[in-house]
Amino acid sequence: MKENILIVEDETIVAMEIESYLKSLNYNIVALCSTADEAYKEAIEKNVDLVLMDIYLIESNGIEATARIKKIKPQLPIIFLSAYMDEETINQAIAVNPQAYLMKPFKRKELSVAIRIALKYRQHNIQNNNKIRGDIHLDNEFSFDTKTLELICCEEVVSLTKKERILLQLFLEHRNTLLSISIMEYTLWPDKPSNDSRRRSLISRLRAKLKHRFIDTHASEGYIFKY
Repeated sequence: MKENILIVEDETIVAMEIESYLKSLNYNIVALCSTADEAYKEAIEKNVDLVLMDIYLIESNGIEATARIKKIKPQLPIIFLSAYMDEETINQAIAVNPQAYLMKPFKRKELSVAIRIALKYRQHNIQNNNKIRGDIHLDNEFSFDTKTLELICCEEVVSLTKKERILLQLFLEHRNTLLSISIMEYTLWPDKPSNDSRRRSLISRLRAKLKHRFIDTHASEGYIFKY
């Protein structure tokens, strides 16, 4: 199976050269991104095994993007690419625990070796954490697996109804921001009129399965899923 690599690089020619080389090594390129926001979106929403992250991006910073990504996917290996080796940049990079730091211009073989080591590290972690655990970590007990769409608590799969699963996915898509009642109602029951009792009952059931964590109610507005 091909490993999925996300390339974050704001120099188009450099990004395309890396893409071409990695494809020749039989890797699958998930996307080419040039900004931190694009990188975050792709890394969180897609099935990514490794990120190649340029540190200085267009109007953004690869280190900050990495910090955001690792809050959601702490085990995702990230290799920094940079033309800078000053002490401050290196210290900031080390703080977010990258798998490697390659200086531009780097040799293709250096990149290939760094990628192989990083992917080996990821595989090792997966094998060691093979006690059921999802790739989105909510806290020290709960996680969510974006591949199987399963909620996991203490290494056990939590049974969810179809509506509960849809609601949880909706919360994760809008994490730490207000999910309005109207969006929730339209997503869950697009062909039915709004019904407070039905909505509150679903929220209550999901909240109980989450041990009454994460979901904050904002009266008459909606809910915020915090983690």
